[in-house]
Amino acid sequence: MHASTLNKEQILKELKFKAIRSSGAGGQHVNKVSSKVELSFPLQSSEGLTHTEKERLLLKLDARLNKEGVLILQCDEARSQHKNKQIVIKRFFEVLKKALEVPKKRKATKPSKSSIEKRLKSKKKAAEKKAGRKKPDWD
Repeated sequence: MHASTLNKEQILKELKFKAIRSSGAGGQHVNKVSSKVELSFPLQSSEGLTHTEKERLLLKLDARLNKEGVLILQCDEARSQHKNKQIVIKRFFEVLKKALEVPKKRKATKPSKSSIEKRLKSKKKAAEKKAGRKKPDWD
């Protein structure tokens, strides 16, 4: 299952945006302009995701969802509301893509004969080195 199966158009329709006044320094401008954008995505009720995709996202994004199962992302990096909206949408799809990635299964492999020999040889060498440091036994 790849992120390319996502129905981006449908998901974009389901996104809700809220413009809020940004916090922090910025003087008069920041106090009168709502440039911060908050994106909310109701994961459970989404029609742009398959059932298995929803299950995987619920599992992976559990910590990022609120009690209602809504994913909320915010952006107040730019001074422009439109730019912030673009950034937050891009970030949202990156979060979805990353959460839907299925990691490759690790295949257990045996160490090669040469690597085993090399390890044993180095162990022997170290043991001899340490044995050479001992005080001689005179009896």
